[in-house]
Order: sequence, then C-alpha cells, then structure tokens
Amino acid sequence: MARRPTSLDIAQLAGVSQPTVSRALRGVKSVNPQTRARIEAIARSLHYAVDKNASSLRSQSSNTLALLFFEEAADDDAAINPFFLSMLGSITRACAKAGYDLLISFQQLSGDWHVDYQDSHKADGIILLGYGDYEAYRVRLDHLVEQGTHVVRWGAVGTGPAGITVGSDNRGGGALATAHLIAQGRRRIAFLGSADSRYPELLERYRGYLDALASAGLTPDPMLRVDATTAEEPGQAAVETLASRGVAYDAIFAASDSIAIGAMRGLAAAGRRVPDDVAIVGFDDIPSASLTSPPLSSVVQDTRRAGEVLVETLLGQLRGGMCEAAPLPTRLVVRASSGG
Repeated sequence: MARRPTSLDIAQLAGVSQPTVSRALRGVKSVNPQTRARIEAIARSLHYAVDKNASSLRSQSSNTLALLFFEEAADDDAAINPFFLSMLGSITRACAKAGYDLLISFQQLSGDWHVDYQDSHKADGIILLGYGDYEAYRVRLDHLVEQGTHVVRWGAVGTGPAGITVGSDNRGGGALATAHLIAQGRRRIAFLGSADSRYPELLERYRGYLDALASAGLTPDPMLRVDATTAEEPGQAAVETLASRGVAYDAIFAASDSIAIGAMRGLAAAGRRVPDDVAIVGFDDIPSASLTSPPLSSVVQDTRRAGEVLVETLLGQLRGGMCEAAPLPTRLVVRASSGG
C-alpha cells in the first residue's frame, strides 16, 4: 500500500464499520474481544498508527494526563519526597501503554494549581502526588471534584471523595514493622511521626503500631510518641525530644525512611548504637535506605504497581467509572538496623 493506511482500510479488511475500528483501537469494552483482536492484528500488519491530533479534535480531549508533584517545605527549592519520585517510571510506562502523553509539573501547595488545571484543558485528568497538611489540601481537592475534574491522588484509602484515592495498606505496614521489633525482643518502642488527621497516612501507620502492641499485650506509652513530618531534620529532632523527656526506649518505628534516617543521625550524635542500643525500622524503602550505616529495615510499598493503579483508576474515571482501588499490600524488608 503506497499511501498511509487509514481506519477505513482496516474496516474493509476486517469486515466491520469504521466506528467499530475506532472504538476497538481506543480499547472501548463494548467491542467483541475477537473482533478487537482481529482489528488490532490488521492494524499491526498495516503499520497503522492512530492520528492523535485528529482523534483529539473529534473527542475534545488532549490525550494527555498531568502528574503534579507538590514540593514540601525545606531549605532548598526542589524538596520532592523521594518515595514519590520512585513512582515516576511506572506512571510514565502506564500512560504510554494506554496511548497517553504525560505532562509533569512541580507545584507549590500555596499556588492556584487547582484552578489552572481545571480551566486550561492542558490534560484530560490529573494525578496528584504529595500534599503536606491534608486538611488544608482537602479544600482544593473538593473544589476539583465539584467541578467535575478527573483526578486521582496517592494517599490513605478511605480519605477524600470516593473513587479518587489510591494507596497502600499503611495500617498493616505499621503493624508489620512494630511486630518485627517486638519479635526481636524490644518492648519500649517509640513511634516517630504525626498521628493526627492532617497526615492520614502517618496516622494509619500509628494505628498499625498500636495494633501490634495490643496483640503483644504491651501498653503504649504516650511519652514514646513524638510528632515528626517526613524529613530527616524532624527525625533527628524527635530523638532529641525523647532524650529531653528522659524516657527509656530500645526501638523506634519511624513513619517514613526520611524520619528514620534523621533519627539514626540523632542516635549517633547521642552515642547510642543501632541496633545494639536502639533497633529501628522505617517506612517507604527509598533508595537511600539500603545505603545507611547500618542499612535500614523498612516497610516496602509497591511503587511499580502503585503507578499502574493510579493511571488505571484515572482512565476508569475518563470512561465513566468511579471505583476506588483496594489498598495495595505492603511487605517488610529486614536489614541490619533492626537486628534481624
């Protein structure tokens, strides 16, 4: 065939209508699977590629999804939680597989990002990663939902408007980490991380910590809980707070690896050895967790599957669905920091 093949050529060879070809190549589920397979095979044999510009004009869509990272408060100008960066590859692959381009943007929570992406039609839907204080962020999230914007976020499942949150089993992960420390013979286990509604993921990890203590017949000591946001400096400050309280402890469950790494620095400054004096477990298994001295035990979230489910959930919305995904399972990686 000397000229560029069209969907009409595929329709003629497949013995179907051109709209059926269009629906099949867009993945519309109403097309019979055998028919779709035949159409896709013919399209491949003809080296047919969908004209995205023409398709967008017909459907009034951009064939683009937006990924918004939110910067966290820090001394530098590019404070992005490394855990969120680890999702980038799988989100990009999932978008490409679905035939969508991905627009990546870094945003300040104080900006008008919710208005910008709602009104500009830059993207058909938005993926949100990172948000700081959830109570402040929730107002803008509600605004997006009220305006009919297609949006999905990473967070604690069960928070926010129904159908737009993908997240891990934070409570189960917190219980895994704490139960592991208990199994190592530790009984005075400190929790470092916020435990209120402003940080729902950390709150769920705290609840898992309490679950494990209760299962072991241990009573939680309020003096062993110290608020800390997910950065190294708050982790080091939390260890200093424990020292100022004069409480004894032999283990730490930190609600993030960044907190844990900061806590390890604080323990070293105080002359306390890890894990001999204090065993420690973090959460997220960021790349630097295995590079600490000693290497940090951590609860792993499946970032590859997380990226895929974020994209799948958003595309489900674009096709008219609003089903919230079940929490993704977590697992514990044991390294030298917990004495395992």
